[in-house]
Amino acid sequence: VKIFAPNIEQRDVVNHLKGSPAEEKRNVLVESARLARGNIQDLAELKASEFDAVIFPGGFGVAKNLCSWAVDGKNCTVNEHVNSTLQAFHSAKKPIGLCCISPVLAAKVFPGCEVTVGQDKNVDGRFPDAETASAITELGCKHICKNVNESHVDKANKIVTTCAFMCKAPLHEIFDGIGTMVQEVLKLA
Repeated sequence: VKIFAPNIEQRDVVNHLKGSPAEEKRNVLVESARLARGNIQDLAELKASEFDAVIFPGGFGVAKNLCSWAVDGKNCTVNEHVNSTLQAFHSAKKPIGLCCISPVLAAKVFPGCEVTVGQDKNVDGRFPDAETASAITELGCKHICKNVNESHVDKANKIVTTCAFMCKAPLHEIFDGIGTMVQEVLKLA
């Protein structure tokens, strides 16, 4: 297992203690190295031929830094290294795992694929970002409704997705969903 991140400037920096923007600049690779305890490489160096699968985490950083979804929605652009990584694994018929908001990357890069970001309606207030499912459909992809503890496998494209924090749920349910995504990716590898 190796961890990669793009060597780019973050779109913005948030002071999570105050919940407001911070007046500073940070680099995605440097911040990712902090989280990964330094054991990380530039995404530009990733070679699909050296790996059996790839998994993209989610989080608002994906929507801001790996693509421009946070600002542009379905009209977003995908970072060139993220796009080429996804294309390389897809072309090699190797599995791709995506959780939380990152299934929008597949929806943007692979028209016609099947993904999930949870539900397409805000069921009991648990899915506040349910409109993302509609945007995925507008991109020509099929959104599959799933609960937070489930994942969806697009067998034709070897894409496995789960909604994770796109659902307001207890952490153990989110953990279960991510676990099923990882298990399904490993089965396809």
